[in-house]
Amino acid sequence: MFFAPVLRTRAYAPALRSFDRSFERFFNDALQGSQHAANVEQDDASWSITLDVPGVSREQLDIGIEGNVVRVATKAEATRQYKAAYEFAQEIDVAASEAKLENGVLTLKLGKKAPVSNVTQLTVQ
Repeated sequence: MFFAPVLRTRAYAPALRSFDRSFERFFNDALQGSQHAANVEQDDASWSITLDVPGVSREQLDIGIEGNVVRVATKAEATRQYKAAYEFAQEIDVAASEAKLENGVLTLKLGKKAPVSNVTQLTVQ
């Protein structure tokens, strides 16, 4: 594991957390070698991830979506173990997402959630 101490103020911590995870993943994969190959493509409305999971059936896969993170893992009884997480820049629209497994290739189509503005206008008195 790669460790780089960083001194920063509390105000900037949430913005840099994603960068820290990406930086750590980059060095861990470079030093240990990436275990899983994934092909990620995107367009204006969605992301598409293609993963090779040979020897795994639909019933043995667990796919979880939480905010902007997708976790793919096999259950304990699966003959092959697979566990990975992918973080995206935008939140994922679960209703517009789908997963398909064909011939050992898992294809995830993840819809992008449109950002919602919570701006409230105040009148000046």
